[in-house]
Amino acid sequence: MEDLQWRLRAAWVYFGPVDGRYGNKVREAVREFQRWRSIQGDPLGVYGPSTRAVLEQEQQGN
Repeated sequence: MEDLQWRLRAAWVYFGPVDGRYGNKVREAVREFQRWRSIQGDPLGVYGPSTRAVLEQEQQGN
């Protein structure tokens, strides 16, 4: 979960602590990222395979 938090920070949608918890701030950041990237296939706020693929693809090489 810390990896997700770091990736969301790199995408400028999460500014909370990196503590390995999937709390409200992380859920809101995932939702915001999904909206910004028009991600389909995962419910809003759920870090599913579609969201993960887009987030990881954007950050390859970083």
